[in-house]
Amino acid sequence: MNARAQAKHIRQSPYKVRRVLDLVRGLPVDEAQAVLQFTNRKAATTIKKVLDSAIANAEHNLALDREELFVAEAYADEGPTLKRWRPRARGRATQIRKRTSHITIVVADDQEEDA
Repeated sequence: MNARAQAKHIRQSPYKVRRVLDLVRGLPVDEAQAVLQFTNRKAATTIKKVLDSAIANAEHNLALDREELFVAEAYADEGPTLKRWRPRARGRATQIRKRTSHITIVVADDQEEDA
């Protein structure tokens, strides 16, 4: 059984978020939470919230045991880009792209991995 959680329109680039997601992919949920707690990156707090939500969905909606859960999938897709302008020399302007992310975390049962 799989339970998932998503956070959309997070104001951080997917590249930076993926660096943190690579740390927790495949880990048991308790170990993943510990890694995120001590990771010194801005994305870690948001990813920890999404992971907590996925765990709560697994426990409440699917009645799965927390000790048997692991992070089956963790990925960050690109969301809409906010476009801003910065004044430059000689009356010109350059575009600034403020990127957003859609973070998805899927937790699964250990039994499903063995099957």
